[in-house]
Amino acid sequence: MSKNTQKKPNSRAAWSGRFAEPVSERVQRYTASVTFDKRLAEHDVRGSLAHARMLAVCKVISKTDLAAIEAGMRTILAELRSGKFKWSLASEDVHLNIERRLTALAGDAGKRLHTARSRNDQVATDVRLWLRDAIDAIDAQLVALHKSLIDLAERHAGTVMPGFTHLQVAQPVTFGHHLMAYFEMFARDRERLADCRKRVNRLPLGAAALAGTSYPIDRDLVAKELGFDGVCANSLDAVSDRDFAIEFCAAAALVMTHISRLSEELVLWMSPRYGFIRLPDRFCTGSSIMPQKKNPDVPELARGKTGRVAGHLMALLMLMKAQPLAYNKDNQEDKEPLFDTVDTLVDTLAIFAEMVAGIEVDTAAMRAAALEGHATATDLADYLVKKGLPFRDAHEAVARAVRAADKRGCDLAALGLAELQQFSPLVGADVFEVLTLEGSLASRDHAGGTAPKRVRAAAKRARKALK
Repeated sequence: MSKNTQKKPNSRAAWSGRFAEPVSERVQRYTASVTFDKRLAEHDVRGSLAHARMLAVCKVISKTDLAAIEAGMRTILAELRSGKFKWSLASEDVHLNIERRLTALAGDAGKRLHTARSRNDQVATDVRLWLRDAIDAIDAQLVALHKSLIDLAERHAGTVMPGFTHLQVAQPVTFGHHLMAYFEMFARDRERLADCRKRVNRLPLGAAALAGTSYPIDRDLVAKELGFDGVCANSLDAVSDRDFAIEFCAAAALVMTHISRLSEELVLWMSPRYGFIRLPDRFCTGSSIMPQKKNPDVPELARGKTGRVAGHLMALLMLMKAQPLAYNKDNQEDKEPLFDTVDTLVDTLAIFAEMVAGIEVDTAAMRAAALEGHATATDLADYLVKKGLPFRDAHEAVARAVRAADKRGCDLAALGLAELQQFSPLVGADVFEVLTLEGSLASRDHAGGTAPKRVRAAAKRARKALK
């Protein structure tokens, strides 16, 4: 290369000594992650401090170096929290930005911090620390949503509404029972996230680039300081594993799927054709052209965001599906889907907890709907079975009675005793007790049933489990 065309190495890059020319500006922008991974900054500082203290205990660095590192990190934390920290795209990522600032503050001690580690195990540690905190925050939001559901369910433990299958009136249930079904869904979500957290809470630091390190380190000491349950057992897996992020996104996608199911029902129930509920105005919007409109934008948008979160899960699966061991630059693409999944979930759960708490219920509209569609037909069939008729014969008899009621344009319960006896001589005067909505509900008096007292008991157990 001629003297005129020779370029100086990029002295700003930590790895620049190997290269004869700097990275182009376009490639620098393309490969840099600092614009989004800077949210890991405080976790990076925590991990670095634990690493430095371990190095000092193991006599890899001096106590003087450790003191300089700790002092520098205190300054960096203050700058991060005050917004005064100066981020540089040239420093590529959160790790090098902090290291450069530390070196400026602590001199050679800052340069020694990276002994016995790599950015590969460093970033894996940072992400796990960050995600562990995120899971805890999400669990707190799920608890808040649980409380809102339980409160509403207790108030409406006896409120009759139609239960649906295929969106057709099936059998009477209570609104409280319906809400407690969502409690169960979100309870399983909490269990999944807690289980996921166990696999998140393993320390990669000490794996270095991929093979471990020749320095005498104590990984268990770092794990204990950072609150990890243990260390990742294999150095290759430690730096390349993103199962924990995929597993979290799978659990998050299920949370959002449950949110979406609830959203769909809120949208339907708010429609004038149902008129079961009213959402607080602060969770709705109007129309730019139709002044009468009150649109359930929050549930609709949550329903849409569910696809976004499910898409992030697919993105992470595709990211990992063909990666050889160990770390690859592909893994830089794990953060934005993961970050956005957490942000979406936290915001959605917080909003839903408040929105559910503010739901107003039109009990009359729910009851009127439950009187449509012959919701107690199964109760009539059960009544005949208890009188000795085989179930299939009872089913046939009730089906003919339903056809007769349809022709008259009335509910099954509106047929007279004589008319009902035409379909089975086993029908007696006591039949109308089982044909009432309240009679139907009260008869489901078993664990998991919709009888109001069972709903109240379920809500009580659920509230106790949250404490």
